[in-house]
Amino acid sequence: MHTALECSLTGEIHDANCLQGLSRAGKPLLARYDLAALRDWTPAVVRARRERSMWRFHEVLPVNELSEAVSLGEGLTPFLKCVERGVFAGFGDLWLKDEGFNPTQSFKARGMSAAMTRAAAFGVQTVALPSAGNAAGAATAYAARAGIRCVIFVPEDTPPANILESACGGAQVVLVNGLISDCGRLCRAACDRFGWFDLSTLKEPFRLEGKKTMGYELAFDLADVRGTDRLQLPDVILYPTGGGTGLIGMWKAFEEMEQLGWIGSERPRMVVVQADGCAPIVRAFEQGATFAPMFPNARTAASGLRVPAAVGDFLMLDILRKSGGTAITISDDELMQGVYELARLQGVHAAPEGGAVWRAAVHLRDSGWLRPDETIVLFNTGAAVKYNHLLRCDDALRLDHTDPDSLNQLEQSLTASGFVQR
Repeated sequence: MHTALECSLTGEIHDANCLQGLSRAGKPLLARYDLAALRDWTPAVVRARRERSMWRFHEVLPVNELSEAVSLGEGLTPFLKCVERGVFAGFGDLWLKDEGFNPTQSFKARGMSAAMTRAAAFGVQTVALPSAGNAAGAATAYAARAGIRCVIFVPEDTPPANILESACGGAQVVLVNGLISDCGRLCRAACDRFGWFDLSTLKEPFRLEGKKTMGYELAFDLADVRGTDRLQLPDVILYPTGGGTGLIGMWKAFEEMEQLGWIGSERPRMVVVQADGCAPIVRAFEQGATFAPMFPNARTAASGLRVPAAVGDFLMLDILRKSGGTAITISDDELMQGVYELARLQGVHAAPEGGAVWRAAVHLRDSGWLRPDETIVLFNTGAAVKYNHLLRCDDALRLDHTDPDSLNQLEQSLTASGFVQR
């Protein structure tokens, strides 16, 4: 259980025994733990547990007892070696962490599990949040699990699957004719008026805590595939970045694991991947800035990347520089190309955000920034099923089952397309 809440900018300590939003400096609060008291908590202890969710790491999550967790079985997602085939050739050690296997089909399930657990412990009756899509569905599910009312503010062009998922789960859906930043402004005003608890990204401390479990899992994943007890980190992590809690959370996990004595001081080079139509962190990184101003006229088909301003901007930029990482943009056309390549060559039905990180890896490999011998991890943060409205089926063949010549017609079509070789 956390023992303190620390301002991420000033270091000022805030009371951990009551509901908290942002710090007095207006920045995210970070949960701190008495890690020195956890010397008997080792990787061997974690491996021996029967708990099949991210809550196997409950010592560094916001609970006193595991039974308090509001859980749907989130975490422990697949860690897949990419097959060196086609455009994937040339990567000697490329892996993909597939967060689309979470209960609500995105990594948002981790954060909402932790945040809703703490909200329930404090007796919160109604939560509200702005969302670009997947956070809305996750908040709805975990609020339902906890018996908490949920209000979501989403852009009116949010993927239909996310809107329907939230409506089905009993959330009050509010459609806003604007961006997630506009939704956030309305959400804050509504929370002030109605006394709801604001569950916005990084504006409460615990969504970050759930997402940091990706960092813990990754160290175990790599050790397991290498057949060693010693936890390991990759050389490079590519992460699709909107609000940035996943990136910040993993970095926090690495710091905690070092303090626990589980790993050394080594760190992966972290790579922020954004859409070229909404790239505030990439622009600020390239300009050497400490903070990232609002990105004007934000647009991208990857709704999880359509975040024109992030409250954790300075944390992300600091991580990129400390790790020797970089930031890169991908066009919408290319990230959708990445979706099809992952599906057809790896069997992974990834969200557009996953397609973006894969194509970013191609660019960084071709430029020489990534080396063929490095251990590289791509994060796919959600399932493509949430984005089915973006996919196409232009090459389906039609047959008349009553036509005795139908198989000959099929053979002709398949031969013409090159699917069947003669």
